[in-house]
Amino acid sequence: MDRFQREPPKTVLVACTRRLGDVLLATPLVRSLRRAWPDAAIDMLVFRGTESVVESNPDLRDVIAVGESDSLGRRAGTFRALWNRYDLACSTQTSDRATLYAAAAGRVVVGTLDPSNAPAWKRGLLDAWVPFDDLNVHTVSSGLALCSILGVERVADVVVSWNDADEAQALQTLPFNPSTVPYAVLHVSPKFPYKTWTAKGWVQLAHWLGAAGLRPIIVAGPEASEIEQADSIARRASGALNLAGKLRLPAVGALLADARIYVGTDTAVTHMAAAIGVPTIALFGPSNPVKWGPWPKGYVGPESPWKMVGSNRVGNVTLVQGETACVPCREEGCERRVGSLSDCLQHLPAGRVIEAVRAAIGAGRAEQAAAAP
Repeated sequence: MDRFQREPPKTVLVACTRRLGDVLLATPLVRSLRRAWPDAAIDMLVFRGTESVVESNPDLRDVIAVGESDSLGRRAGTFRALWNRYDLACSTQTSDRATLYAAAAGRVVVGTLDPSNAPAWKRGLLDAWVPFDDLNVHTVSSGLALCSILGVERVADVVVSWNDADEAQALQTLPFNPSTVPYAVLHVSPKFPYKTWTAKGWVQLAHWLGAAGLRPIIVAGPEASEIEQADSIARRASGALNLAGKLRLPAVGALLADARIYVGTDTAVTHMAAAIGVPTIALFGPSNPVKWGPWPKGYVGPESPWKMVGSNRVGNVTLVQGETACVPCREEGCERRVGSLSDCLQHLPAGRVIEAVRAAIGAGRAEQAAAAP
């Protein structure tokens, strides 16, 4: 926009009212705005429960958390508090709520819209918008598309952040010196069962890692079901260190920074590992990898690093797709609900995952040797 070329905004809001992964993958847009307007105060508005992934982000002044199920009265209070408070507001989501929050907050409002399903009132709330493609455009690129209408340069850095207390928490949970004991991080229990790999596969992988000289560390989110699943796997994986539910999400980031390898399914933690630069094995089943595949560290785009069908390695990330012919169906489990399992992941053999881990570890060692003086 010409007006921001003449006079950069002093205050900016980025609204991303969605899941943890969406919030994390909106950080390249935030970084692009920070690089373009270093003196601007940039805030982010997110759903409560997702703020931890950006609360230490150095590009942000503040993170505003709102409830996903707030009452109408509470939402009205949020709108009043936001009203006309920012020179610019950006909505990274096509949802009504994200658009409304941005429209309330910004004197200039930009966002994303589905051109085939955007009512006139929503179009009218935005001063400019970019088309949303849920099939063929990566989530990082979708957010960065707003840079084109704002006249700022794209910076495709997914930013993972933590503070000193998070790093101390990660170190205090380890019964060994991470500088002398190599370890692998396994995120074994995603929040949604349809993204789950088999317990048998995780146990076989943990045993292989231990035999290869890497201490397996199991992590999981705070939900009781996630911790229970991780505990069950840890009891069968002799030698594995079980940190399920014991670390805040930013502390998991600090733990990942020194890991030799990371393995997980389609979760925010997998996106974190990829962005940090650790060799990452991402197990994908029904999810669309073009849109949701982990964004490798240093990858520029704007095209997605992944194709719709097929396993591949790009940069520090290896994407291992499930076994069945229907992948990716883009449904939430074979029963079309988040609580159901996905056959493509249930039939994924441990041998394929172990081979991907072996190749990634070998490639990582070769890169370290090439970089050594």
